[in-house]
Order: sequence, then structure tokens, then C-alpha cells
Amino acid sequence: MAKSLTVKDLAQKYGASAQEIIRELSGQGIDLDKGEKSVIPEDMAELVDAYLDDIYNSEDAHIVSGKRGNSGNGKKGAPKRGSENQKAASYNNNRKPGAKSGGDRLQAVAAGSEVILQAPFVVKNLAEALGRKPNEIITDLIKFGELAGINQAISEELARKVCEKYEITLIVGVAESKNAPRKEVVEEEADDPASLVERPPVVTFMGHVDHGKTSLQDAIRHTNVTAKEAGAITQHIGASTVVFNGKGITFIDTPGHAAFSNMRARGANATDIVVLVVSAAEGFKPQTVEAMNHALAAKVPIIVAINKIDLPDADPDKVLLHMQQNNLTSEDWGGSVGTVRVSARTGAGLPDLLERILMEAEMLELKANPKRKPSGIVLEAQLEQGLGPTASTLVQNGTLKVGDAILCGEHHGKVRMLFNDKGERVKSAGPSTPVKIVGITGVPEAGDQLEFFKTEKEARAAAEERVAEKRGKMLASSSITSAEDIFSKLNKEEKNSLNIIIKSDVKGSGEAIAGSLEQLPSEKIRTEVVYNGVGPISESDIDLAAATGSIVVGFHVRVNPGVNDLAKKRGVEIRLYSIIYELLEDITDALAGKLEPEKRDKVIGNARILQIFELSKGPKICGCRVDNGVVKVGAKARVHRNKELIYNGEVASLRHFKDDVREVKAGLECGIRLDNFVDFLEGDEIEIYEIELKKATL
Repeated sequence: MAKSLTVKDLAQKYGASAQEIIRELSGQGIDLDKGEKSVIPEDMAELVDAYLDDIYNSEDAHIVSGKRGNSGNGKKGAPKRGSENQKAASYNNNRKPGAKSGGDRLQAVAAGSEVILQAPFVVKNLAEALGRKPNEIITDLIKFGELAGINQAISEELARKVCEKYEITLIVGVAESKNAPRKEVVEEEADDPASLVERPPVVTFMGHVDHGKTSLQDAIRHTNVTAKEAGAITQHIGASTVVFNGKGITFIDTPGHAAFSNMRARGANATDIVVLVVSAAEGFKPQTVEAMNHALAAKVPIIVAINKIDLPDADPDKVLLHMQQNNLTSEDWGGSVGTVRVSARTGAGLPDLLERILMEAEMLELKANPKRKPSGIVLEAQLEQGLGPTASTLVQNGTLKVGDAILCGEHHGKVRMLFNDKGERVKSAGPSTPVKIVGITGVPEAGDQLEFFKTEKEARAAAEERVAEKRGKMLASSSITSAEDIFSKLNKEEKNSLNIIIKSDVKGSGEAIAGSLEQLPSEKIRTEVVYNGVGPISESDIDLAAATGSIVVGFHVRVNPGVNDLAKKRGVEIRLYSIIYELLEDITDALAGKLEPEKRDKVIGNARILQIFELSKGPKICGCRVDNGVVKVGAKARVHRNKELIYNGEVASLRHFKDDVREVKAGLECGIRLDNFVDFLEGDEIEIYEIELKKATL
């Protein structure tokens, strides 16, 4: 428990007498009837400390405090030196002519004048603009029911109220100043043509769900990415590289589910060529058209891959007809769009597809300068155990190296590690190379630009500037001034809404879920996303859920220890998912008042953790005994600790002795690795189940 803050503590900290501190705080309405032993109310301690810090330690302390202190005596707490004339002049620059002297106070702006301020409206800046003491403005704010420190920003509405009290008109300025946010795009000098070299094309696979986008890339890469995705549906943006006929190609795989429209849009904007994958049996679907429109909007060449030509009901001509109906004419019908008939299952047509990609790339004459400073785009970002925030990034120009100072959105850092698409550590990544970055301070947004800085200090300053700019915009556009106001507004205005807090493993998934929830059909009730974050479900999530009447939805994340108990006490419901269809269907059912998820579950086995094995490479594995039924790779898994659910995901791999196996039956021991979960404890119980997915009807 933190030590209480007393008047004596403050007097010692600021080198003033206890009586002086009491006199100052009493003037702010704080009752201190026990002299130097008086305890500052806990909810006001930070405000009081900031207020006194401004009086005794700010650059204009000798002005604000009048005769208080011995200016420039070098002791802690003594007001700092400064030029009163210079400070007064700076105030005058922020007001219209007509100000009059305020005697002991600063030169106050005359009634009827105007002041120009830009967001964020910081208390200190507002005081300077009005030519008044900061403590006067803080007192005014207290009367308006707002507690704000000297360096705290307030809403535009509150700033206007303060100005109106002094009969001053506040004008929100638009002119650029030294504090204006830096431009998002910094123009670079043109590259010397001699420094440009050919770079691999960046190719995005797009199309309708289950038409075979990832399976085609699996066949090309000879890997099995699809099997690693829950429900065999791609739910994260990924990137990989291949070499064909001595030429490199970079593939970006985008999810096909409708929930991931924004992620597909980002993919189109980061690509050189789009491969539109269409099932020869089904033809164009609404999401096919949507993906096509993203590609057309990005003004990139389109290659149509007619997949599944090995199926008995395959009809490639139907695809050509659908292309024509959507103003996308195939070369086979006299148009300019290349079409290639392929089969991900048999491998038929894959060399033709790769040759077509390289031909399109040759026509585009793709080049980059690997010697310039690096730039790129974040494809996906997440929190990873043992690594912290990571960003899967496509380097678009220059060469990114370990040790580089970078900025991704609002987060900065120094590159500590780089991993290529095969999970191998590398020291650098050149143009058109996908790479995972370790070393940033937070999780950026998918689609954020990667920027290079000479020093980490410069990157940090730029990040802080962006954060301040964002905060200012939020304050300028919002009339909410406190946490109580937020909760009051939610409770008052959103009576007919289902409030939801989303926690997901990666930013893109949470964003896609939030976007889908906004589109759910309901006339009587709607969903309201109160918070959308990355990482495990924590106590703070439960506190926010309890305050806002929300349910907590976890997607591919775990529940921190003790959180389930807290949720029960606070009456908060937690739901965990690993398939986006399940989540959306359950929320739809909740809106309709018929939530019955258990009817779709079928328990097929149970296992008990006997021992935990730490491996030199890779995540921990739990040694288990299968008590009944069977454990299968790819099956759903729930982890219970003391009969509390702490994880809901799937079985990633199984090992019996030294062999990797697909299933283990009752009575046998095995090693189990779960997807995105390593916090095992001996005695944890693992419930294995299967689920029948109903077709989404959103």
C-alpha cells in the first residue's frame, strides 16, 4: 500500500513551510485541519503535486507565486529564473490588443477579446493565453466539476467555458506552429537510376473464402500453412517468398472471410500484382467481386487463377462469363486479363501461374534502391511470449537492419531481432522482403508505415508527437471530460446495446471482429465495442467490463490467473473463441436471446497434465495422460484449472515418446502442444472436443 501524502511531505519536497503549503491548498478548497500532519486526499494527490510543482518549479514560478520563495537561490523548491518581460510578451502574442495590467497577476486579456489556441487544450497553455495564473484556471475547472493538473489537457467544451467566464472568445487555430504534427509523408530525394536494382514482385492472393488461396500457396511453397489456421480458415495476414526460374516472388496471403475486408484492402495497397483466386466449380462470389474492386482501386494488374479444375463439376467457362459480367475480360475472350487454370490439389498449372506472375512483373519494371534508408508497411502485429510486441512487416524500399531505429505508427524502437518468413533469424531485409521485427515499444496497427530514424531518440520524439496529436484530436472532438462521464454516457445512451470488450492475439483479428459486429442485423439492439485490445484477458478488462456492463470476448487468447474469480465476483461474462464464425454466431444468438453454444460441442476426450517439459528450442510441452476418449491434432481444446476455464483453442501437435502422431487414445501418455498457450501447470485438465460449424448467415 502506498504511503499517504502529507503536508509535511510536500513542504519538504518543495522547500517551503507547512503554513505556506496549507495556505496555498486551502485557497483551492482543500481542507487541511491537522496542520503539517494533514493527509492529502488520495484521489487528489497527483493533482496537488502537479499544482505545487508548477508553483515552485515551473519556468514562470517567480511570476505565478508573486513574493513567494527566493528566486534563483539554487535550493530545491526555489522558483526558477526567468524573464518576466519575455513571459509577458509571450502571453501578449496569444491575445488581441486591449489587455490591461492585473497588478500582482499576469497581464490578463481584456474582456471582449479573442484568443487563439490549438488542440490539445493544456491547462498551462490556456492560462498563458488568457494571461492568468495556472492555479486560477485550475480553480475555475474545479468549479466546473473537473479536476485537472497543470499539464493535463481538457476538452474544447471546458476550454470555452473557462474563456466565457472571462468574457473571452476562444478561436481554435488552424495555423501551423512549432508544435504542429509532422507530416505523415516526408518527401525523399529522387534515387540515382544507377542505384536502382530489380526487386521481387509482391503478389497478393485474393478471393472468396475456401476458394483455395492459401492452398495454392501451400502447393507452391510445399508447406502446410492452412493446417495451422483454426478451422483451416486463414485469419492473419502472412507473407512468404519463393524462387522460380531464378527469380524471387513475395506472396501476401489475405483472409477471404468477409470480416477481413479491411485487411484485404491493406494487402491490395501493398502489392504489385493481384492473383484473384476463383473456384472453377462456384465462379464469382460477392467476396470475389469485393476483392477484385480492392485490386482495381489499387490500380494493380490482376491475374485470375481458376482453381479446382480437377473437380468433376469444374466449369472454367463459367468463371470467364462471370469475369465478363464484372467488366474484367479474359485474354481468352479478347480482353487483357490473364487467366490460368490451376489445381492446388494436383499441382496442375502452377508453373504457368508463376510464369505469368514473372511476365507481369517484367512489364512493370519493378526496381528499388537497397542502399537507401528503409521503409515499409506493417502487415500484422501482435504480442508474443518471450518476444513482446512484434510487427510482421513488408520492407518496400531500402534495407532494414538489426540495430536500426524505427517508428511504426505510434510506437518506436530499435530493431533487436529480425525473422524471415521461415522463422529464421536474419541480420537484414531488403526491398520486397517480409520480415518480423522484434524491439518496438508497443503493438502497431496493421497498415501502419515503417519509418527509419537516425537515432532512437528521434524515433521516440516522433512517436510522442503522434500520441499527443491523437490525444489532442480526441479531446477536441469529444465533450467527455472524465471517466464518470464515459460510464454515464454508456449507461444513459446505450441502453439498447450489447456492450463488448474484445481481446485478440493480433490487431487485425480484433479489428475484423469489431467491423463484423457493427454489421450484425438487429432492429431492437445493437453491439457497442467498448474496448478492442491485444493480449490476454486481464483484471483491468474485467474492471472496465463491470463498469460498462460489457461481456468480454477473447479470440485466440488466454485468461490471466485469478481473472475468472474476479469476473465471477463482478458479474462479468467471459467468452473464448478460436474461430471467428463461432464468435459472430454466438453474438448474433445473444442479440436474439437464444444463446446455446453447448449444443454444438462434442467432447471426445480428456487428458491430465502430469509434467511440464522445457525445450531448448520452441515453446513448452506438457506431458499428459489421456484419461478417456482420444486426443487429436487439430481438435478443439479447453484447459481447466481448479475447474475454471483459462484457455480455449486447439491442439497444435502431439508426440508419443519421440514420434509425432496424429492422435493418442485413452490410457496412453503423450506430449501435447496447444496453439498460442504455454502457461501450463501440473494438474491442469485438458478437455478435447469437436464442433460442428453452422454456415454463417450474417
